[in-house]
Amino acid sequence: MKNILVPTDFSPEAHYAFEAALQLARRSRGHITLLHVVDLPPVAHMATSGSQVGDDGLNNVFVLKVLQATKRRLHALMAEGQQLAPGVVVTELVLTTEFEAAVLEAIHDQHIDLVVMGAHEHTSWTRFFLNSNTERVMRVAPCPVLTVKHPVADFDVRHLVFASDFAAEADLAVPGLHQLQALFPEATLHLLDVVPSADRHDQALTAIHEFADRHHLPHYEPEVFDAPQASTGIPRFAEQAHADLVVMLTHGRSALSHLFQASISETVALHANPPVLTLHV
Repeated sequence: MKNILVPTDFSPEAHYAFEAALQLARRSRGHITLLHVVDLPPVAHMATSGSQVGDDGLNNVFVLKVLQATKRRLHALMAEGQQLAPGVVVTELVLTTEFEAAVLEAIHDQHIDLVVMGAHEHTSWTRFFLNSNTERVMRVAPCPVLTVKHPVADFDVRHLVFASDFAAEADLAVPGLHQLQALFPEATLHLLDVVPSADRHDQALTAIHEFADRHHLPHYEPEVFDAPQASTGIPRFAEQAHADLVVMLTHGRSALSHLFQASISETVALHANPPVLTLHV
């Protein structure tokens, strides 16, 4: 998790994501790319350097002003980053394409291995577009996506929750879990399965222990939590366990894997209090 992309719309939630990314980059000795996507008028086409490529002078002047203002705001964030995390290199990137395409382009061109994005805890009309963009990136990004909804004063993970049903697809999360345990060696790993009834406990515990033994996971606690739905049970458990980070796969390759559906991961990412890391498979 060394090359980190932080898309920003300069909202408070995007700032929370930037602060979390700075702390991660400081731990991993990584680098941050701050991305802002400019929504251009349909008739205006301009490179991010400010060079005009269209014929409509008024529109190009307007776009040039927007790009200059964007650069100033990005530079202010970069200066703040140097104060909060001295030594972490932060660079800027401004793109004028559609948001999803811009993020994928940045991931490819900058060799990004983690995207950190802000999200609002409850979708509302005022936050709809922020959450919509976050959900789209979670679906399409080829790398992990960390969703941050609240200020993270000290991103020192002590309680790490991996929510799964521990079917075969759960093995795909192991490299990411090992990486997180290396970054946060003192963290307790809570291996969580949410089940609808108590008669599923023994089966769930057996699968959790087999998973941990198979992958030699240290400092883990088996957790089975009763809830009618995983999408509500995971946030409830995370709150009770004082979780600092929740990890989930975005989808599974088996229709029987009840925790691997993208909709569940997205719901948890937008509603759980702690940051949520989704691993794309």
